[in-house]
Amino acid sequence: MKTSLMLSTLALLSPVCSLAEEKPVPLLEAPGRDLVQSHCITCHSLDYPRTNSPFMDRKAWEAEVNKMISAYGAPITAEDAKVIVEYLAVNYGVGG
Repeated sequence: MKTSLMLSTLALLSPVCSLAEEKPVPLLEAPGRDLVQSHCITCHSLDYPRTNSPFMDRKAWEAEVNKMISAYGAPITAEDAKVIVEYLAVNYGVGG
């Protein structure tokens, strides 16, 4: 009986929960955005820059991009890495 009541309640709440889902915020339009989108989305959400921006300066973004390349094998060229770091530092970095 309890299981049946719990399942009925969950079935009724499912549509309400799906309405509350958060939609991703698009990355800011600026030079380098396309590279960030094409490279970074392959491994994680594009919400990452926005949620980490209060904590990351240029040096931190550079370290993060380098970590993605060296530790996780992200296929990013040195040229693209510079553009990605610049985009992240200017648009999502502490102190721009």
